[in-house]
Amino acid sequence: MLRVDHLAVLGLEPVSFEVGDGACLAVRGPSGSGKSLLLRAIADLDPNGGEVELDGLRRSDLPAPQWRERVCYLATDSGWWGETVADHVRDWQAIAGELEALGLPESCRDWPVSQLSTGERQRLALLRALAIAPRVLLLDEPTSALDTAATAAVEKLIAARRADGLIVIWVTHDGEQAQRVASRRLLVENGAVKPQ
Repeated sequence: MLRVDHLAVLGLEPVSFEVGDGACLAVRGPSGSGKSLLLRAIADLDPNGGEVELDGLRRSDLPAPQWRERVCYLATDSGWWGETVADHVRDWQAIAGELEALGLPESCRDWPVSQLSTGERQRLALLRALAIAPRVLLLDEPTSALDTAATAAVEKLIAARRADGLIVIWVTHDGEQAQRVASRRLLVENGAVKPQ
């Protein structure tokens, strides 16, 4: 269980909510409304107030790197620091079986990052995040550069991980996607975060 208690970040009113094991909460709202701020605050990447708990363990009781391995934020366009895809994946075997499901060949581990398309970067960044086996995945428009088939593949993969207990908070501009992937939705608008 992820519990957010009066989480406050500059630009947003304090917000409280819970997300249970295997659940997905969709977050929607206009561009620039603060959806990414909310995710980054939960991951403790930006200054914020309030408290966040995971499985009864308070975020403030853990060193930040340990918290961020358990509560993993995946940006729309994640950072890449090495030359090849393999330079970025801690445990290649943890994701090798899921490459094909996302339309990627095994040989992609040796691809130069500089030659990846935006969609390839998005799919590989998702797999990279899953390789660290987080309890919570904070997804910031993870399918924004993907076609319909690739989007469906990502949704199916996340659903499978949720069946194993993964907690997901998914920012999307796509109302239909929000309906497909989540049973609950939040709207971020004019500095307020409220149920939709």
